[in-house]
Amino acid sequence: MTERKTSPYDQGMDKNAANYVPITPLTFIERSAYIYPDRVAVIHGQRRYTWSETYNRSRRLASALKQLGVGKQDTVAVVLNNTPEMLEAHFGVPGCGAVINTINTRLDAEGVAFILNHGEAKVLITDREYSRMMKKAIELADRPDMIVIDVDDPEYTGPGERVGTMEYEALLESGSPEFTYEQPADEWDAISLNYTSGTTGNPKGVVYHHRGAYLNSMSNIVSWGMPPQSVYLWTLPMFHCNGWCFAWTMAANAGINVCLRRVDPRLIFDAIREHKVTHYCGAPIVHSMLANAPDEWREGINHKVSGLIAAAPPPAAVIEGMARIGFDVTHVYGLTETYGPAAVCAKHDEWAELSLADQVVKNGRQGVRYHAQEGITVLDPETMEPVPWDNETMGEIMFRGNLVMKGYLKNEKTTEEAFRGGWYHTGDLAVMQADGYVKIKDRSKDVIISGGENISSIEVEDALYRHPAVMAAAVVALPDEKWGEVPCAFVELRTGTSATEDEIRAHCREHLAGFKVPKKVIFGELPKTSTGKIQKFVLREQAKSSASFE
Repeated sequence: MTERKTSPYDQGMDKNAANYVPITPLTFIERSAYIYPDRVAVIHGQRRYTWSETYNRSRRLASALKQLGVGKQDTVAVVLNNTPEMLEAHFGVPGCGAVINTINTRLDAEGVAFILNHGEAKVLITDREYSRMMKKAIELADRPDMIVIDVDDPEYTGPGERVGTMEYEALLESGSPEFTYEQPADEWDAISLNYTSGTTGNPKGVVYHHRGAYLNSMSNIVSWGMPPQSVYLWTLPMFHCNGWCFAWTMAANAGINVCLRRVDPRLIFDAIREHKVTHYCGAPIVHSMLANAPDEWREGINHKVSGLIAAAPPPAAVIEGMARIGFDVTHVYGLTETYGPAAVCAKHDEWAELSLADQVVKNGRQGVRYHAQEGITVLDPETMEPVPWDNETMGEIMFRGNLVMKGYLKNEKTTEEAFRGGWYHTGDLAVMQADGYVKIKDRSKDVIISGGENISSIEVEDALYRHPAVMAAAVVALPDEKWGEVPCAFVELRTGTSATEDEIRAHCREHLAGFKVPKKVIFGELPKTSTGKIQKFVLREQAKSSASFE
């Protein structure tokens, strides 16, 4: 082993308080409150908070949690909508040294109870809207020492009761607005805990660190090209990958957070018009709802609106539809394990000269690495060798860099498997195109193998979305005695339209090879997660069930 030579650059140049501070997104809100104390930070119904007020409220939260005995690396779970309280928790919880665990509001009581126990929640903050489910979850969790805090949002007028021992505003009153955030001693310290969807067994707890949260928050601005003081509409749940880190991004941007309790296209357009919203994020289904909304809902929106689209490979028809209504959509790609988006389909000026159809093809790719991510590539998962840039050879998408999780909580074996070979294995199958951009072909579990031929469910879905009556579509494998598997399409039609199975299949034959055309088409509303992602695992079971009765 070669001994390292002493360099003059090593002498007398150790880290010290003057030249090194562990990075954390907590510093963003402090800066915005210092520079723009009176600028509006949060809009929610009739409520308005400035950056100074938001900073003070989050410090009160940190102080109050500290008084409740919450300390370094304790878990504080939250079951909240996109409200000011949820935003404040992203600063107040880590501000007292704890870890914020944002829980999917659409989970059942059993799922929430598992997360509360697995994450060892010391405090739970929950919205009154979910009291019925949360009451059962708290009983199932059987955590007698867990302190439960209720949020009673005045914008929510539906049923529900308080299930905790204290109301959120009273909790804030007990805290000090002068509380000093506890900065992490190490930027590798955990800042948040996010659970995967758990489609195969119990969900996995994905742990983020302060360094990754800081860098992805900044990358969102740079990789998207967000101007300072942007107006951001919360169409993406803040519980999903901490809102793709945008809870912290908007503090760095010193912009305006426009909160939205539920996703509704009419409410979205109203908010965009009233508050001059410039940016929003969402799954393909959210963009599809906007693109297919009545034209009159968009009247009066004359400014530029930019959207990020992710959560699933977006159908070309959705990107085309957004272009037609004048919204500037950028495609990003990532997973819970990569802090949300960690790759972007970076646009080129010359693409604007292409036809709309060709622009859609270019913009529909997963793209290249985010600014703060060190690498995205497509490798053969067995040999770990790169696939050729031929747009044909499939491999697995892998990430490497600061925008990759610390690991899975209490799951060393799965963490080790995920990081095999020095890369994070996504499970997504893709090709590398000639310009070095990544293009997803399918999830490994979603590829349909029919008569020995691989069929990309995404390719079939793209064809389905081009039918004028199709609002949403998903394709899964249907067991078949002759071919092993054949494509089965689940289709949700647009309001006021109709289509038959024969019409859908005839449409697909115009765009696909014969063996790729769905053998069966099932109509109805598609099951979706709270982020708009279609739950294919539910559809696979339905397909198997339907096959057993034939």
